[in-house]
Amino acid sequence: MNDSTARLTPEVFPGCPRPVAGYDRVVLGHGSGGRLTAELIERLFLPAFSNDMLAALEDQAIVPLARDPTDGIAPRLAFTTDSFVVRPLFFPGGDIGRLAVHGTVNDLAVGGATPLYLSAAFIIEEGLALDELARVADSMREACRSAGVMLVTGDTKVVDRGKGDKLFITTSGIGLARAGPALSIRNARPGDRVLISGTIGDHGVAILSVREGIEFETVLESDCAPLHTLTRAMLDACPGIRLMRDPTRGGVASVLNELASGSNVGVRIHQTAIPVRPEVHAACELLGLDPLYVANEGKLVAVAPAADADRLLRTMKAHPLGTHAAIIGEVLADHPGLVTMISSIGGERVVPLLTGEQLPRIC
Repeated sequence: MNDSTARLTPEVFPGCPRPVAGYDRVVLGHGSGGRLTAELIERLFLPAFSNDMLAALEDQAIVPLARDPTDGIAPRLAFTTDSFVVRPLFFPGGDIGRLAVHGTVNDLAVGGATPLYLSAAFIIEEGLALDELARVADSMREACRSAGVMLVTGDTKVVDRGKGDKLFITTSGIGLARAGPALSIRNARPGDRVLISGTIGDHGVAILSVREGIEFETVLESDCAPLHTLTRAMLDACPGIRLMRDPTRGGVASVLNELASGSNVGVRIHQTAIPVRPEVHAACELLGLDPLYVANEGKLVAVAPAADADRLLRTMKAHPLGTHAAIIGEVLADHPGLVTMISSIGGERVVPLLTGEQLPRIC
C-alpha cells in the first residue's frame, strides 16, 4: 500500500472488519500516512483482500509473469496506484497534474523499477474552469515527457457542484522490475546506514504557504520531481541497497517507523545531520509542525550496508536531485520497532508514528 503504511502487530479479525482505533467513522487522520492509516489498512483492507503481494505493504507490487520460453526467465512487472487530492490545485513548484505523474513514477522508482506506462482517472467537480483543467493536462503531459513514461488509458467522471473540491486524480503505473533481490522494507540489518536525498518538508510547507498566506524572503517551492534517474544511478553504484522509500504523507518519520517495524530493528537518527531549509524550519516552528512529519514529493530515504554508505552518498550528491543528500542515522539491534533521534543538544527522544493529521490535502 502506498505512502508510509507502517506495519502493526498482526491481529486476526474473523468475519467483518472491525472499526479502527475506536472510530466508527473515517476521520482526517486516517489519511495522514501515520498510525491511523496503518491501522485502517491492517485491520480493514488487508483482511478483506488478503494476498502475499498486498501483505508486503510496499509502495508497489512486484507481479510475476509467465516465463519466456526462449530463455526460461520470468519477467516481473511493478504495479502501483495512488490518488491525489491536493488543495490548492496549483502551488509553488507544481500542481496536481505534475504531482500525480511524479508521485506514481516515484512509487515505481523506489522499488527499483523502470517506469513505463500510466493511467489516470479524473473526478471533476461541475463548474471547474476548462482553462484550469487544460493547465493540469498540459502539466501532466510535460511531466510524462520528462519522466519518459506514456499515459495510455484513463477515465473521466463529473460530480455535482460542491461535491468534489474542483479536481481529484487517481493514477496507476506499470514498470519493469529489475533483476535480482527485491528492495523491501524488511531488508534492513543492524549496522546499516540511513540516507536522505535532500532537504525535507519543502512540499508540505510550500502548500501551507499558499493556504495561509505566509511569505518568505526567498521563494519556497515544492520539491515535486521524478526520482527514476536518481534511483537508477544509486542502484548502479550500489546494487546492495536494502530499500528505498519516498517520504510523502507522514514524512520521514513514518518511513523510518515502517522500516523499524518491518525489519524488526531499531533506528537512530541525528537531528544535526537532517537537511532542512531555514525557511522550512522557521515556518514549522511558527506553526507548531515537526519537519520530520511534513510531506515530501521529490525526496527518498535509502538504507544501505555501512561499507557502501559513503560511496552511495557520493553518487547521490553527484545527481541534481541529490545535491543535499546526507547520512542521517543508523540501523540498530537495540529497541526493535522504535525510532529515536539524538537532538541538537545531545538528548535522545522517541520519534513515533504520527497519530493525527498535521496538514491535510497536501498530496
